[in-house]
Amino acid sequence: MPKEIRLYETASGNSPVGKFIHNQETKAQAKIIATLRQIQETDHPPHRIFQKMTGTPDLWEVRVKHNTNIYRLLSFFDGSQIIILTHAFQKKTQKTPSKEIDTAKQRKADYLKRKITP
Repeated sequence: MPKEIRLYETASGNSPVGKFIHNQETKAQAKIIATLRQIQETDHPPHRIFQKMTGTPDLWEVRVKHNTNIYRLLSFFDGSQIIILTHAFQKKTQKTPSKEIDTAKQRKADYLKRKITP
């Protein structure tokens, strides 16, 4: 069954992940979108592009490599088939910086709070 990928939006309607993708060069955008489509359409996407983040109870990481750049899109599941992309960044270190994880956690909490109390 195909998964649905949604972009987190702030209370004012801004999409940080959408803005991040839009700000990349055209070929990088295409690679990111193709990777998301593969995750959407595959029951068990390869671990090299989509896996649960170690050290977090429920965050998942989309991995995109384009040329020498490495992009990460952090996400979580809302139910079993909906993936919410909360944060995106260009990775420059081996380990994901804790501030990037914290941003994803904060946006997840905001999403869930507003989902329950619109």
